[in-house]
Amino acid sequence: MANEIWTIKRCLEWTKEYLAERGEEHPRLSAEWLLCAATGLARIDLYMRMDETLNAAQLETMHAAVVRRAKGEPLQYITGSTQFRMIDVTCAPGVLIPRPETEMLVEEVLNYLDAEVLSPEAAARQRVELPWNDEVEQARKAEAALADERATAERRAANLTAADEAALGSDVLGSRAYAEELADREAEEAAAQAAEAEVAEAAESELDEYGIAIEGADQETASAQDAASPAPAEPRIARVLEVGCGTGCISLSLAWERRGHVTCTATDIEPRAIDLATKNRDALGLTSDEVAFSLTNLVSSIPREEWGTFDVLVSNPPYIPTDVMRSLPHEVKDFEPDLALEGGADGLDIFRRLLNAAPYMLRVGGLFACELYEGALDAAAELCRQAGLSDVRIVHDLTDRPRIVRAIVTEPKQRQ
Repeated sequence: MANEIWTIKRCLEWTKEYLAERGEEHPRLSAEWLLCAATGLARIDLYMRMDETLNAAQLETMHAAVVRRAKGEPLQYITGSTQFRMIDVTCAPGVLIPRPETEMLVEEVLNYLDAEVLSPEAAARQRVELPWNDEVEQARKAEAALADERATAERRAANLTAADEAALGSDVLGSRAYAEELADREAEEAAAQAAEAEVAEAAESELDEYGIAIEGADQETASAQDAASPAPAEPRIARVLEVGCGTGCISLSLAWERRGHVTCTATDIEPRAIDLATKNRDALGLTSDEVAFSLTNLVSSIPREEWGTFDVLVSNPPYIPTDVMRSLPHEVKDFEPDLALEGGADGLDIFRRLLNAAPYMLRVGGLFACELYEGALDAAAELCRQAGLSDVRIVHDLTDRPRIVRAIVTEPKQRQ
């Protein structure tokens, strides 16, 4: 075989037929995945370079991969990676392979964070009462009063004697004197309004967006105003706690898609999972401040001072009922870790422990969200209600099966 000429096209066709004979459900797709991993090419490149010849190393890699796949080993373990939402995730035996349903769990968490945590809060800005406001108003009134007095004096001198005024009394409507008085009054009011506008414009040029003086004012006054005005709120950073992180795909996606706005603390009881998740974090260029992984049982490693500070507790826990485990597909049952799959008689053993922890870990209004076995969602939702959580919802996956339960913690707890 090594001396034969194996082009990409020939290898693709041979692998497809070989896997189909051994019961592969999607033999061509599997062949493409394996060839991409062996050659380092994208799927589209395979079809652009069908006549290229595989070298000896590529043929050896391909041969070993086909043998593993024919035995039922998952493609993700053979190729060493999978895509999850917007990131590539390294996969390895001993750690659960990310599923498309879990992408929806991430979507639920992001929707909650965007609506309840990360959206800008309306800042009620109150106008600051400036020290010269009263002075401006008093000056305006004094100027208007002086203008009235001057207009009255000029009108009387030009048109009316004291006797005329006495004779006219209050019945001056329609008289020439009244018409002139009205015209004078309108002119004076227009002049006063123009002067007031100039004063206001000058004052506005000395204010910042909060109405605080920044120029032309006494330094002490400016400092006092700065001290009295509330400082702009710091951007809100959401805190997420993930239990049972596996490859880290949930926490890494949250931190990657809302970088700078979300930090995650993720735990797992499996050392291989923590090692793999850390490698995936490093490959993305995320830091331990953005996503911190901890080897522990559920929430045991969370410091007491962090209890009640998380906005979200999210998990894709082991949830396959014990009886259902026996009917799982060969490539799942015989290759993926039971520890990450089996959830007890009803699939809710770990879920109950998480539900018990949620009121201690989450703040008021925090989100508790779990992916679960489709036949257990109604029972899980009822357990949430019995535990005092509110806004309990069941979310369906892309095949319209119930898949996620989410609820809100309204009464956080504190342990003595």
